[in-house]
Amino acid sequence: MRFTHVVLLLGATGLLALAGGLLFLQGQGITPRQLAPYIEKRSSGHNPLITGAGRGIAAMLLGLDRGDGPALRPPSSAGAQSAAAGEEGGARKLVRSGEEVRRAIAVAVPGDVIVLLPGAYRIRGDVVVTRAGKQGEPIVVRADLPGSVIIEFDAGEGFRVLAPYWRFENLTIHGVCSHQEFCEHAFHVVGGAHHFAAVNNTILDFNAHIKINGENGRFPDAGLIESNTLTNLVPRRTESAPVTPVDLVGANDWVIRRNLITDFVKAGGDRISYGAFAKGAGVRNRFEQNVVLCEQRLRGLPGQRIGLSFGGGGTGKQYCRDRKCVTEQDQGVMQANLVASCSDVGIYLNASAGTQLNVNTLVDTAGVDVRFPESSVKADGNLVDGTIRSRNGGRVHAGDNLETPIMLSYFGYHPLRRSFTAPPRHTADAANTALDLCGAARGSVRRYGAFEDVAACWRNAVNGDAR
Repeated sequence: MRFTHVVLLLGATGLLALAGGLLFLQGQGITPRQLAPYIEKRSSGHNPLITGAGRGIAAMLLGLDRGDGPALRPPSSAGAQSAAAGEEGGARKLVRSGEEVRRAIAVAVPGDVIVLLPGAYRIRGDVVVTRAGKQGEPIVVRADLPGSVIIEFDAGEGFRVLAPYWRFENLTIHGVCSHQEFCEHAFHVVGGAHHFAAVNNTILDFNAHIKINGENGRFPDAGLIESNTLTNLVPRRTESAPVTPVDLVGANDWVIRRNLITDFVKAGGDRISYGAFAKGAGVRNRFEQNVVLCEQRLRGLPGQRIGLSFGGGGTGKQYCRDRKCVTEQDQGVMQANLVASCSDVGIYLNASAGTQLNVNTLVDTAGVDVRFPESSVKADGNLVDGTIRSRNGGRVHAGDNLETPIMLSYFGYHPLRRSFTAPPRHTADAANTALDLCGAARGSVRRYGAFEDVAACWRNAVNGDAR
């Protein structure tokens, strides 16, 4: 056999092996950004040549998958707004200091509006909320003008809310603990604190900015988290504490809407973090019209960052609403969200049954992961820079979605990124009347993904920093 024939044979064999490997990875749903850390981990601890090769291959895979595109500027509808939220209620109680805030909350009655006058409030230790509001007469804690009040918490928990019908609005809340990991939550909503609302706040530098969970068999149902900006300025140096700006366990009927969630990097422990999750055997929780940018300012750091999740990493049975967690979530809805710039999947469904996944846009993520036999999802109208995949028996009932085959990402080809703000239109289920991410109405012929009226919704979308 001639030398040239041998070379051609070896080349053909190599191409076949490459094609077979890519088909295997496609079938397993393994994206380059997921394969890269595995290769780097398996090659570490060997001789320098193997370790260096592993790092080089991992870097190449990440480069092909993620590219070097600019950080995204979120639509102006996402996060805290400059206009004041809320309406006047009952008696206005003006406060001027952290201690006055604490005293006013301790004696509040239904309908009170506790107004923080402009300035900075340094509060050490948590503020415990035990007085109950009433339906139609919530107790409100607010600033009249967004940005005029800064609360600095040097505490593991800021507001620990144990009673129902409380509303917090227009506040800026900053965790300033001397040891970063000690600032756990700006709000801890517990037990009987149903009908809690956090609206139009800017909250930064906590592990889990808003934590919701049961206590003594009671769960804080029917809450609202709307138009808040939740972010961290630096990675969270914590080993065991979850880093998840919205951490919801066991509660039902929460609406998490129009929030901007960014830069939730966990620098210690398993280095796995989420933008928001609901788990613990809750039902009917909704994530809608949110913008989740896993990496906006804090880019390219080690670890796995996941956008939105029903089920998260699972729940210990003692914390589950039914003490079993046969399913982590049931009848959950994710719709009209933008999830982008994540080192792992954009949406993760773990043992979550009856999930509706509608008109979401995922860009620069590993796509959607539906895992375990308990998970079932109906997905329609989504634009996914990646793919919607089932794993470990998860069930996907796919309607009309736009996806990119995983195999293409191994060649650095991401066609949907070029048009994700103005994707093509398709004929959709007329019964699904969901608004787009910025509140525009949608007809029966609509765009794939979260944006319908792009010109109105997406102002200065690229080449900028956050507001």
